[in-house]
Amino acid sequence: MLQRIGCFLLAVLMSAGAGLAAPALAAPRDWQLGLPEPVSPTMEKIVDFHNLLLVVITLISVFVLVLLLYVMFRFSEKRNPTPSKTTHNTVIEVLWTVVPVVILVAIAVPSFRLLYFADRVENADMTIKAIGRQWYWSYEYPDQGNFTFDATLVPEEDLAPGQLRLLTTDNAVVLPVNTKIRLLITASDVLHAFALPAMGIKLDAVPGQVNETWMEITREGTYYGQCSEICGTNHAYMPIMVEAVSKEKFDAWVKEAQEKFAKVDAPEGASPPAPRLAQAQPAQ
Repeated sequence: MLQRIGCFLLAVLMSAGAGLAAPALAAPRDWQLGLPEPVSPTMEKIVDFHNLLLVVITLISVFVLVLLLYVMFRFSEKRNPTPSKTTHNTVIEVLWTVVPVVILVAIAVPSFRLLYFADRVENADMTIKAIGRQWYWSYEYPDQGNFTFDATLVPEEDLAPGQLRLLTTDNAVVLPVNTKIRLLITASDVLHAFALPAMGIKLDAVPGQVNETWMEITREGTYYGQCSEICGTNHAYMPIMVEAVSKEKFDAWVKEAQEKFAKVDAPEGASPPAPRLAQAQPAQ
């Protein structure tokens, strides 16, 4: 549970600064403020919770500022040459203890509700598995023929017009919209973290352990994320690229992918695909 709470809070903070989403929907732009445009129910709830907290902390900050200004004015040496000798005030001490507790409880209720909502889905329509490696991601589609493929960074010199630097991969994760998708996350070597800000996802990929979350993409488009756990020399070069398409286009892509990519449970003797190695990048 502590890991879930930590990951959730990091997701909120990361999303606030990342601004990564579909170029046609919420591309980062100059002077942009706020979170990326949400494209999943989880991210919509994160945005709502963020806005609630913004109101709470604004009211607290204004109250403290007004109180400080009042104290500075009312109890300055000029207006109060003889300071009070009061050492205790029961009412004030009770208030400054009870009021913060009430505020924290009021925040905790929607926080835990969101935490459990984002944790997992009861009846998923499909499952995919993401495996973090040094330094790229592998994906498995157990419900669509159990095929697997790697997704590595496209070097800057090979980018086509419109493709984003350090975010475009050679193979995209293709997913259908309006579908409850169970996402299993693990790693084969060291700690990684699977992060998709526009969908409100950030979860550790731990070797020997499978973590679970879920998403339901509400709009077609191309969405980006990155590994957000420092995992070695090329940590900055293992992006996540998701293409959200209609269910019809997804079914057509699955038929092509079943022929193009190897199966996870290929029979003995079958030639496995050659391992994909993330290309070393020059120091920036």
